[in-house]
Amino acid sequence: SLFIAGWLFVSTGLAYDVFGSPRPNEYFTESRQGIPLITGRFDSLEQLDEFSRSF
Repeated sequence: SLFIAGWLFVSTGLAYDVFGSPRPNEYFTESRQGIPLITGRFDSLEQLDEFSRSF
């Protein structure tokens, strides 16, 4: 029963909602086609905020 519960958790998409990860069709949007890489060491929080605003 634990296997079935885990399978339902993943297959229904509830895992994406709980953990806040984007769904496979939301990785690349029309406005953002590049990979969101963190390039700066000291301004990483600003880059993360910028990436999260684009979602």
